[in-house]
Amino acid sequence: MQLFWHRRDPRTRDNAGLAAAARAGTVVPVFAYDADLFETVGARQRAFLLRHVKRLEARYRELGSDLVVRAGDPAEVLVEVADEHDAETVFYNEYYRPARRNRQRAVEDALAGAGVGTDARTDAVLVDPGRLEERYANHSRFHDDWGTVPKSGPYPEPDPESLAAVRDGKTVPEPDADIDLPAAGYEAARERFDDFLDYGIASYNDTRDDLRRAVEAPTRAVSRMSPYLATGAIGIREVWAGASDVYEAVTGGERRNVDKYRYELSWREQMYHLLYYNPDLAVSNYKSFPNAIAWRDDDADFEAWARGETGYPLVDAGMRQLNAEGYIHNRPRQVVASFLTKHLLIDWRRGARYFTKQLIDHDYASNHGAWQWTASTGTDSVDVRIFDPVSQMSKYDDGAHFVKEYVPELRDVPAGKVVDWPTLSRREREELAPDYPHPIVDRNEGYERAQRVFEEALGKR
Repeated sequence: MQLFWHRRDPRTRDNAGLAAAARAGTVVPVFAYDADLFETVGARQRAFLLRHVKRLEARYRELGSDLVVRAGDPAEVLVEVADEHDAETVFYNEYYRPARRNRQRAVEDALAGAGVGTDARTDAVLVDPGRLEERYANHSRFHDDWGTVPKSGPYPEPDPESLAAVRDGKTVPEPDADIDLPAAGYEAARERFDDFLDYGIASYNDTRDDLRRAVEAPTRAVSRMSPYLATGAIGIREVWAGASDVYEAVTGGERRNVDKYRYELSWREQMYHLLYYNPDLAVSNYKSFPNAIAWRDDDADFEAWARGETGYPLVDAGMRQLNAEGYIHNRPRQVVASFLTKHLLIDWRRGARYFTKQLIDHDYASNHGAWQWTASTGTDSVDVRIFDPVSQMSKYDDGAHFVKEYVPELRDVPAGKVVDWPTLSRREREELAPDYPHPIVDRNEGYERAQRVFEEALGKR
């Protein structure tokens, strides 16, 4: 008998560790509800993940088995369940968040003491980070190296005969969320992905930053697969294979569009690579600075940013989308992070913590790696990159479609005036939209202050 320990992988399809366990013998699937670890996840994502686990239970029952659910420390739970079922080996998938790695080591030690073997598999990423060099000068270098490593195809769902005929009456809690969550489970993830493959991926590069399309066709302008990948409802190999199948079937501009989607998946891979070699990625600057960055500790500015009341329409629309949906489109996601860390000069760690709380697609590696990149403390090859929220809106939302979707105070204001809002006179702003806030920082002053502070930190002044 074998055990499979479900961690952040609530699916039976394309699950590397589960497939390995099924090849080794009859499998008892187990989920340990570790309340301490769940408390480190935002309440929204916690609710979404536990709904996935409920769907996973249902799938095992369809296959003639069940998910054994136990509450408590996995090191204790797995020893008890292994003893109950006389298990030879506990299989599971590798994860790279420090707390999860610590849990895994504790489980391995406890099982070794009980005479039970362990078998860990690479599942969250296409390429085991340990196969690559520790540091890369930029993403292109990483991508070149990563691209030479063969990618495994999706793993099959275990046959019902390979699953133990267990019955378990316990289940996980299903907490409420303060927002409407997407449909949970593998089937919902696969349905969303199929829709994107049919209607979105062939134009992905052309439309992924089109914020009007993001409002009118949100799951086709981009895939919106990040909530499902972050919670493990669908496997990364399945997503890679689906995109690659389309890539082989199209030509010309469509092939370029599809390849851009595959390229973007390599950014996710690099974030895991960074975390693998830098377990303190969430708390320490990746880049070394000769002088400390003079971050501002301004609660009022931070709270205005968090509420979406900065007086910068694209920033505010992005933050209001985050607060209302638990998701934020990638283009405004970069803009709001840049605005906090550059125009407001507030420490990126504070913004990353807020994202952890609000996002349903929070991914420990991607969240902190991306915040560091945008804050110029990470892997960006540019010393000081500052996204101008006015020019970004002019380029990607010149009709103010995205902004007006999330900032109702500006719906009656002409689009051009919305784009230029931070540069208008105070009197004109009050005439156009008296209920919308004035900018909390001057556009040029914020830019110049950020440039000065980062140059001082870099020893260039």
